[in-house]
Amino acid sequence: MNVQSLGRTALGFIQYLGELSVLFSETCVSVASAPIRWKLFVRQVLEVGFRSQLVVIVTGGFTGAVFAYQTYLQFHKVGMDSAVGAVVAVSMFRELGPVLTGLMVAGRVGAAIAAEIGTMKVTEQIDALRSLGVHPIDYLVVPRTLALLLSMPLLVAESCALGILASIFVGTKVLDISEAYFISTMVKFAGGSDISMAMIKGFVFAMIVVFVACHQGLNTKNGAVGVGRAPTEAVVISSLLILVINFFLSFALNIIYPVGR
Repeated sequence: MNVQSLGRTALGFIQYLGELSVLFSETCVSVASAPIRWKLFVRQVLEVGFRSQLVVIVTGGFTGAVFAYQTYLQFHKVGMDSAVGAVVAVSMFRELGPVLTGLMVAGRVGAAIAAEIGTMKVTEQIDALRSLGVHPIDYLVVPRTLALLLSMPLLVAESCALGILASIFVGTKVLDISEAYFISTMVKFAGGSDISMAMIKGFVFAMIVVFVACHQGLNTKNGAVGVGRAPTEAVVISSLLILVINFFLSFALNIIYPVGR
């Protein structure tokens, strides 16, 4: 890659971030000034929150179970079986629960939002909304944004809870670790700071998913080809942003919420 291509890529990335910032600012203005369409909001909560529970439950539950098993295999060598619960709980709250939930929701909800809005864009339904005096941000973006900001932290909490319950079952019933020690160390080392970190990450990841998906939908071009490309790009971009931002967010939040505090 030569310097010209590298510069073009950097400028394109900066432009993309600028477009996301404009969409974010317009959404904030709409939330503050325009009336909330509560019927659309409730419908989106049902779609992006309630109907995402199955994938979140399966992901969180089996992640907690297999992580407990793999942790036990290593800790058993040094006689630290009872510490498995603490490691699983802290890991689920601080990293695995929020990140995996964000990726699953990006794949399911982000793709659906981009495809739906993209279809409306290429079939000129968005232009029809403008002709009727309805702002597309008010009608399309705001209900989805509020619904995902409400649903994502709850989905993260559900994923973490199922992962921890699955780890307790595997650790105490399958691996025969003392239930008292397993749970006591888990309660001792996983506290409110870990839960707060999970909720903050869920909130941030929700904004990433919804704004990337809405941006891709609103900028869909080239008819059916564009509608097919928009969900794929929305999932890829939001997933990459979740992984990258999680790295920096973890460093920042660990300063505020140190492990074990």
